[in-house]
Amino acid sequence: MQSPNFTIPARNIRSSRLTRPGLFLATAARWLARKINERRNRNALMELSDEQLKDIGLSRGQTESDVHVYSRY
Repeated sequence: MQSPNFTIPARNIRSSRLTRPGLFLATAARWLARKINERRNRNALMELSDEQLKDIGLSRGQTESDVHVYSRY
């Protein structure tokens, strides 16, 4: 009995991350930029007074909650 004679193309085996390192770096850079921006926004909210927070519809507890600050509507 003979085994089937076929090959699997190499492009199907490699992950796109290994074949496109520039894409991975661009994705990592976007992620890092987003995290830096989120941190900057959070720090700005923490500097506001309670009256200022009330004007924009937030409470001090909501600004301290990562879930509320970073949620996406």
